[in-house]
Amino acid sequence: MNNVTDKFAPLRKGLLEFAVISIIANNKVYAADILARLQKTDFAVGEGTLYPLLSRLRRDKLVDYHWVESESGPPRKYYTLTETGEKHRHELTTYWKKINHTLKALGE
Repeated sequence: MNNVTDKFAPLRKGLLEFAVISIIANNKVYAADILARLQKTDFAVGEGTLYPLLSRLRRDKLVDYHWVESESGPPRKYYTLTETGEKHRHELTTYWKKINHTLKALGE
């Protein structure tokens, strides 16, 4: 492992679902929008990682999508959180705050 990003890859991978759910929670988004948002962060991934994750989130009933016609090409899938997905996001956020607090307390 030759840099910090490689060193923390397992942690990043574990948090990717939380990052994607956080993006979708803001409003309906197209997969390319999610990729663009992630590219600006340490969570940059390719389509080969994102699409299977979105499929799993849909199977788990955390996200849903609807098709929107596009004037500049084929229709696009826009993703939104389901009610179950919103509850899951809340649980993730609460757990993240608890973990963060615990780590801070351990370091004192």
